[in-house]
Amino acid sequence: MGQPTERDNAPEPNTSGSADAPAPQTPAADAPAPEAPAAGKPPAEPPAEPSAAEPPAEPSAASKPSAEAPAAGPSVLDPEEAEVPYVPPVRAYERPRISYRPPTETVSPATQALPVVVGQVAMPASAQRATPVAATRPTTPTPYPGAVGRPGADETTRLPVTPPVVHPPAATFAGTPLGTVTAPGADPSGLGGAGTDHPLGGLVGDGQPSRAPRALLMVGGVVVVLAGLFTGAQWFYADKVPADTHVAGVDIGGLSTAEAVDQLTAGLAPRAREPMQITAGEAQTTLDPAAAGLALDAEGTVAQLTGFSMSPGRLWSHLVGGTDVDPVLAVDRTVLDEAVAGLVEGLAVAPVDGTVAFTDGVPVATPAVDGSMVSAEAATEVLTTQWLAQPGPYDLPTEPVAPEITQEETDAALAKAQQIVAGPVTVQVGDQHPELPAETLAAVTSFQPVDGDLQVTLDGAALVTGVVDRTMDLLTEPDDAHFEFQGGRPVIVGGEPGTTLDPAAVATAVQTAALGTDRTAPVELVQRDPDQTRAALEALGVTEVVSTFSTPLTREPVRTENLRRGAELVTGTLIRPGETFSLIDTLSPIDASNGFRAAGVINNGIHTEGMGGGLSQMATTTYNAGFFAGFEDVEHRPHTVHFQRYPAGREATIFVGSLDMRFKNTSPYGAVMQSWISDGQLHVQVWSTKHFRVETSASSRRNLAPTTTVYSTNANCAAYPGGEGGFSITNYRKVYDPADTLVIDESYTWTYRPDNPVVCSAPPGQEPADDSAGGQ
Repeated sequence: MGQPTERDNAPEPNTSGSADAPAPQTPAADAPAPEAPAAGKPPAEPPAEPSAAEPPAEPSAASKPSAEAPAAGPSVLDPEEAEVPYVPPVRAYERPRISYRPPTETVSPATQALPVVVGQVAMPASAQRATPVAATRPTTPTPYPGAVGRPGADETTRLPVTPPVVHPPAATFAGTPLGTVTAPGADPSGLGGAGTDHPLGGLVGDGQPSRAPRALLMVGGVVVVLAGLFTGAQWFYADKVPADTHVAGVDIGGLSTAEAVDQLTAGLAPRAREPMQITAGEAQTTLDPAAAGLALDAEGTVAQLTGFSMSPGRLWSHLVGGTDVDPVLAVDRTVLDEAVAGLVEGLAVAPVDGTVAFTDGVPVATPAVDGSMVSAEAATEVLTTQWLAQPGPYDLPTEPVAPEITQEETDAALAKAQQIVAGPVTVQVGDQHPELPAETLAAVTSFQPVDGDLQVTLDGAALVTGVVDRTMDLLTEPDDAHFEFQGGRPVIVGGEPGTTLDPAAVATAVQTAALGTDRTAPVELVQRDPDQTRAALEALGVTEVVSTFSTPLTREPVRTENLRRGAELVTGTLIRPGETFSLIDTLSPIDASNGFRAAGVINNGIHTEGMGGGLSQMATTTYNAGFFAGFEDVEHRPHTVHFQRYPAGREATIFVGSLDMRFKNTSPYGAVMQSWISDGQLHVQVWSTKHFRVETSASSRRNLAPTTTVYSTNANCAAYPGGEGGFSITNYRKVYDPADTLVIDESYTWTYRPDNPVVCSAPPGQEPADDSAGGQ
């Protein structure tokens, strides 16, 4: 018998009579002998075995084994003629246990031992399904056809099994068990051999050692070498900027990281400090980068060009040269947003509303013009992407802003203006028909923007004046109500209404006529109430005398006449609640045109004459009337010297431009002043409704100073007999309201100088110098 061609022989099956090995059995004596080939016919060729190049053909229905027919098995060749197929060696530790169940009946002792195959023996699914149980039983041995009749030929019973398929336990490749081994001629895996369409068919081969592992090792080695070279090159260039690299015009190519940062800082620092030129349409301004939160980030700019990277593009830049790169900016967003908001406000161009006006009576329109406003988002984008990367100025995108009054609305208003001045308008009022010419209409007409529209407006007051000027006695003036004293008591007189034209009604009528086809405007006279009505005065409650005071007159008639004129002007003066009475305002102007004359006055302590002399007595008398009425003292000043006709410390003087006498009506009622001269005295009364209770007192005189005669040789000297000596005095006043609550508690102290007599001569015992005496 020939030897197997393997380098390591497969172990022989155990043939000893151990308990695990079944005893050989002889075939039955009645087994039929194989048929001899018919005369004249060539012997039938043995069935072809499947190979790796040809996948086994699917058996036809006619050729499928049946339950009665013996199962077909592989033929056993002659030991000398049979070729043992090459089976790759299997190491001992890789050999799995063979699962094999011998037939239950006697098998010929001449059975050829199968090669031991590592793996698990399994029948193909098709064979398992097609082979009945009966097919596993031994059949009559059928010798190899070529051995029939040959002496010494062993007869071997065919094994009723399909060639085994070996499946290693775990490893798989692409869903197919690795290491699957089949018996020669079988392809249960479905992979097929060479020439099949299966994607792994080329790896099965013909049983010879494959060259694929060697090729894969070579390719893998090349890849590893190239990867190592690529990584090494990237490490080599990690701290270098690619050659010919420029940032905003600054060349930093080939420099290390630190050198590039220094070079970039030095090159761009001057530009980074310069104010940015900003434009937005036709508007322009400047912006300080630092104040706007913008700065150059030199480290960040260089960082994007250096450092270890596995990017092929980075290595390519080092090999062929870099390119222009925009600088990286450090941006303070909060500060930048505030700066952009300022730009939006400062660069805004306001739209121009359309207008219509009259020039020399001709309507002229001003065209509407769109405005513009900077877009904050777009401005931020421009500043953060173009600054330093591009030279200025930096143009900020703008958005149009439509005017409130568009050109269409302007044109409509112009048409109205032209219609208004197309001719005169006749006003029909009462029995008069004044005509307003186009020039007058143009002067009183204007166009005002209201809710996005130009509305025509006519000046009603000017139209009323135009109508009245073109009529005769059209209007009557109202008579204001006022107080007059009749029978010594205040009464209300006047208060009759007058007639007038309503400015709004006239404007509406004229506008309607001017814009219509009938250019006639009918209007009506309306009642005009007086500014001061009787009802308003009655409500003031002027019903009784609440205070009165009198001072004696002197023997100077001119002075008395001045007081009489003053009393006329004071009488009837109304002081409403909360108002302040001013004596200067009531008497002014104090001149000859108002009935006053020059009389004796004290000017800077000197007795002389002046316009309105004696009116200080009116001030003193009126002050005391208000004092006892409980009114608030606003302003008063006593004389520098005391006159016996006035209460000491409780009197007043006036001087136009410097001194006034004023008090305030703090009651809830109106007050009417009354003054007159009778019985050698000046009288002043206050008419109102009693509201306050007044208590007064005065201290005794103190700090007494006697008078001293004054001698004067001045040409303008006026002799004066003298008056009282000097002293100090304090006056007290308490005012209570109707609830007896103290509302005023005050005191006033005044010091008088001595009222010295004046003699217009040299002092006694002093003679004038004699200039006639000569020398010796």
